[in-house]
Order: sequence, then C-alpha cells, then structure tokens
Amino acid sequence: MNVIESLQRHEGTAFSFEVLPPLKGAGTEQLFRTIDMLKEFKPAYINITNHRSEYVYRDLGDGTVQRVRVRRRPGTIAVAAAIRQRYDLHVVPHVLCSGYTREDTEYMLLDLQFLGLTDLLVLRGDKAKEDPQFRPTGDGHSHAMGLIGQINRFNGGHFEDGSPIKSPGTPFSFGVACYPEKHEEAPNPEADLEVLKQKEEMGAGYAVTQLFYDNAKYFDFVRRAREAGVGIPIVPGIKPLTKLSQLTVVPRTFHCDLPQPLALELQRCKTDADVRQAGAEWAVAQCRELMAHGVPGIHFYTVSAAESIRDIARQIY
Repeated sequence: MNVIESLQRHEGTAFSFEVLPPLKGAGTEQLFRTIDMLKEFKPAYINITNHRSEYVYRDLGDGTVQRVRVRRRPGTIAVAAAIRQRYDLHVVPHVLCSGYTREDTEYMLLDLQFLGLTDLLVLRGDKAKEDPQFRPTGDGHSHAMGLIGQINRFNGGHFEDGSPIKSPGTPFSFGVACYPEKHEEAPNPEADLEVLKQKEEMGAGYAVTQLFYDNAKYFDFVRRAREAGVGIPIVPGIKPLTKLSQLTVVPRTFHCDLPQPLALELQRCKTDADVRQAGAEWAVAQCRELMAHGVPGIHFYTVSAAESIRDIARQIY
C-alpha cells in the first residue's frame, strides 16, 4: 500500500515524520532512537531525506587549501532499507535533482526498485552553498518536473537513452512538495500553484507542505489550490520550535512567517527550554485545528525536535 492509498484509507489523521540519514561516520544510534521514540504513534510512513554533496576546503598544512567534494549525509537508500527491515514500517526516500546527474538518478531508481522501495518524495532540492542560484549537476534536472519526467519514463520501461528496460519492475509512485507561503523562487502564488497542478498532471499522488506556523495560510493555500484545479491530498508539514536561535533562523531558512502572537511569546523566552515549551504548545494548538478541519495527515519534521514531537503526538493522537 503506497502513501496515497494509506492516506485515503486511514481513519482520522495519519501520522508521519521525516528523518535525516546520520552524518558520515556517525552511525545509526540517534536515528533509531528517534524512530523508537515515535513508532508508538503508528506512522503511516517515514520520509528519509537526501542531501547533495558540497565543497569543503581542507588545510594541506603548507599554507594552502584543497577544495574537495564531500557528501556529509550519505546513505538515503541504505537507511530506508534498514528502517524497513528493523521496524517493518513504510519508508519513503527523497529523490532529488540537486547534486545528481540523470545517470546517477537512473542507478538510484534501479537500486530502490531492487529493494522494493517504490514510494518516493520527488524534490528539486537546495542549491549548492557556493552557487548564487540553483544549478543542476551535469545533465541533471533543473526542476522537479524534469525529474518526474525521468521517473515516468522509467516506469514506462525506458532508460534515459531510450533503450528498453528488459525486466521492468514495480512502477514508482510519488509525492511532491508544496509551499503555503510560496516557493522562494516563484514569481507569484498563481505561478507556484500552476507548477503544483502540473506535477499532479504528471502523476504526483499527494503533496507535503513546507513547514508553516500560521494555519490560516495553509487553509487559504488549500482553497486556492482547489480553485486552481489541484485535487491531490495536501498534507501539512509541522516543525515545533525548540531553540532561541530559531526565532530568526527558521523564517530566513524556510521562507515562512511567524505569526505575531507566536513571535511575541518567543521573545519572552529566556532559554531553549522556554522555547521548547512554547513551541510545543503552539504546535498542539495548530495540530488540533488542522485535525478539526479534516486534514488527511500531519507530517512532522524531526530535526532537533523529536522529543517535542513525541510530547505533541501524545496529546493529539
């Protein structure tokens, strides 16, 4: 049963969350601790993020540095397989444009299919830190729709060079991202929704939102999406605030606004513990309102927030 089927059949609001592969060499202890903490809520699925490689500079000890490319969080496919084997939970790896050539993507799809991991979240991904704007790697895709096109051709039994796949396996199903407060590069909200509609027309079965803290913006986004002809489920993405630094970092990084009542509450916080309590209380209220409006699921972003998410889920599930 893929994600869209799970959302359609689930009674009430489905619970899901996202995890990061561990840093290179760090091991899986913290990753499994997060899952152990949240598995009691019977997640409909777990997303596993994917991360492009980036340039770092190594000091050679002679007054010079060497620029080398490093992937800090490898292992998306392996982590997905390990989680499914250890917990028998449905896993959804991220597949990116960012940092991947078309051949890289093709081999990733083959590996995923060999493992029976055929539910994906398809994303463009972030630009490289050294680039002023997004730039594909080699002949890689510039936008998620290009990547969707490659997945559809693969599902149709053809590699990127046009040659047939002799033994096509189970076709991939996939979801996509969407942005209640508009993608940072979209010229306007209408153009942003047109992209989402095109992704649905190309086969996306559902969309998961970027994190947000103002439910009114989510409800308005869903209304406008329906008016634009988007019919797929739109799952709200929630990340409880847990640190003082997030008052400025989160809006800047994720291009979302903090509602004034939340901002004022956070400004009164003196410690990270204060923020964690305020953030959890806000998220509980957010989730209860979303659930009252019949959202198909709530997807939680766990980075630095797994304990808060456990506490929140115990109050709402």
